[in-house]
Amino acid sequence: MNPFETLLINPILNLLIALYLFLHSLGIPGALGLAIILLSTSIRLALWSLTSTQLRSAQKMAALKPHLERIKAEYGHDKMRHQQEISKLHKEHGINPLSGCLPLLLQLPIFIGLYNVLSQVLQFDKADFLANINSRLYSPALHLADKPDTSFLGTSLSTSPNQWQEAGFIILAVPIATGLLQFIQSKMMVPQAAPHAVQRSDDKKADMTDTMSQVQSQMTYIMPAMIAFFSYGFPIGLSLYWNTFTVIGIIQQYIISGPGALSKYLPKRLQKSN
Repeated sequence: MNPFETLLINPILNLLIALYLFLHSLGIPGALGLAIILLSTSIRLALWSLTSTQLRSAQKMAALKPHLERIKAEYGHDKMRHQQEISKLHKEHGINPLSGCLPLLLQLPIFIGLYNVLSQVLQFDKADFLANINSRLYSPALHLADKPDTSFLGTSLSTSPNQWQEAGFIILAVPIATGLLQFIQSKMMVPQAAPHAVQRSDDKKADMTDTMSQVQSQMTYIMPAMIAFFSYGFPIGLSLYWNTFTVIGIIQQYIISGPGALSKYLPKRLQKSN
């Protein structure tokens, strides 16, 4: 057994099974789905502080954009001076560019671990499913006597939306909702445009900034479309986990940074300056 399974995947698996058995023992319908929501929420909240650090760092970097454009216009021809001025600017505003990357790097293994666990739990049709799961549980009290009940809101968490012919058209709402939620979060990550844009020079130095803005704008649509496509082929239990993460991420993004570029779609009472 590799260290990643021992230190991360197995603890998450034990937590999920413990939650499922507890809810199932209470006779609560959709116990596995609720266990996925509770576990995903708990992990997202545990990572709240790290995510907040990442969001605040991105917010500070966005606020420096006019200064960075000015530095590029003045010192773009001198790479060394250009880097010196940027470092000086970061120091003056107390920004460490790496501080936004570290939280993300720490979160990725947890996201991967949770995805791995859910993938295994939802593949209960395998012959050695129970033996494999039970061998990784810490206590005999957690051992599954039978395959978990995957029913949730009238469907099975192991069903994929691409099986809509058997499951019904309604299941197609899952990838649509997944893509829509991802689009909302992606829009919120784009800083709201300033009322008066900083005037830039007409030389070729502006081209790179324009290109980056175009790429960022395109990714706002491409990423949600990709996530929706993956959701179409994955069991809806995985989409349930992903959407739980996304909803909490949207709430956190709004609290810390405001609605970003989504602001123009919201009523004024919900608009909030970044």
